[in-house]
Amino acid sequence: MKILVINCGSSSLKYQLIDMTDESVLCKGLCERIGIDGSNITHQANGGKWSVEVPFPTHTEAFMKVVEMMTTGEGAVVKDKSEIDAIGHRVVQGAEFFTKSEIATDAIIDKIEEIAPLAPVHNMAHVQGLRSAKKVFGESVPNVVVFDTTFHQTMPPKAYMYGVPYEMYEKYSIRRYGAHGTSHRFVSKAAAEFLGKDPSELKIVTCHLGNGSSITAVDGGKCVDTSMGLTPLAGVLMGTRCGDIDPSVVTYMEQKLGIHGQEMADYLNKKSGLLGVSGVSSDMRDVTAASKAGNKRAALAQDMLAYQIQKYIGSYAAAMNGLDCVVFTGGIGENDARFRKMVCSNMDFMGLQLDDEKNTNCHEDMADLSVDGSKVRILKICTNEELMIARDTRDLVNAAK
Repeated sequence: MKILVINCGSSSLKYQLIDMTDESVLCKGLCERIGIDGSNITHQANGGKWSVEVPFPTHTEAFMKVVEMMTTGEGAVVKDKSEIDAIGHRVVQGAEFFTKSEIATDAIIDKIEEIAPLAPVHNMAHVQGLRSAKKVFGESVPNVVVFDTTFHQTMPPKAYMYGVPYEMYEKYSIRRYGAHGTSHRFVSKAAAEFLGKDPSELKIVTCHLGNGSSITAVDGGKCVDTSMGLTPLAGVLMGTRCGDIDPSVVTYMEQKLGIHGQEMADYLNKKSGLLGVSGVSSDMRDVTAASKAGNKRAALAQDMLAYQIQKYIGSYAAAMNGLDCVVFTGGIGENDARFRKMVCSNMDFMGLQLDDEKNTNCHEDMADLSVDGSKVRILKICTNEELMIARDTRDLVNAAK
């Protein structure tokens, strides 16, 4: 079975074609600037890489070009689009309506559109991608939707409710939903396999750290709490997002800056975080370089993020009444040994002991970085959300036969 995995943004279409016989990636690529001048596609396959400027008025034209790149020329990996058995789509927000991945019917696509106000930019892009995929590939090719939020649907009400009037939940669905659920699900399962344990036996904190970061408590294979909230703005400091702050800070800044509504939302989402504190960059690599060069604000930004992650690990250990494993994943979690050390420092009281040599010299996709005999294992696991989406797609399509 060959599955095309799709992640649609408002002006982008990221794709991978995966052969599920051995879970190998046949090709991958990115369509950018859809609906904008200068649109282009970058396609990687057969050891080569091609970039082509081509007009993409909508996602439909982008899908058509993806098919062309996969089936013709040096980047061809299949003879015809009919060789693609199913399409798996990443969807950011499923709210409370979706507790698992689903085969996308017209009714399900309509529901994804209906709940778009909870993730307006993302969900409308996913709807466009789903409808475009149906146009290009036809109704006979099943489309599967895999939601970032479904893994977090096992949280108890005490974890997902906010201390606002209950009618806000009843009328407007205001609650904690979380994000990165597909990544947290993938690495928590991989951690159990790596440790030779059944997921039901383990209490795990998964740290997905990148430009967007979230921390999740996984008890017995199920999410019991997560750091992101109604939107991905909540939780720890991120590349450009502020993370958790006193709500009164927002109203106070509105008064001082004279900005409100979406302008303030953009200020918190796009101008805060590592960028806002350091004044250098939203990229941890740039912040690290500035910190090493003596930039005190860059060092502060790093210290703040490491400290906040430590607090989440400690609080989630308390919530689960124990801790067996901490997993680092995402761009920062997988690649920044120095920052992993910062997070794990002064945590030995709870059995968290990082082996410096293992941490510094780790180049594998999956590795144990803890001191031998440590009570709590520290793992680095490279996430693979596309493969998780492909596996869900395969399983649902096979079950429907």
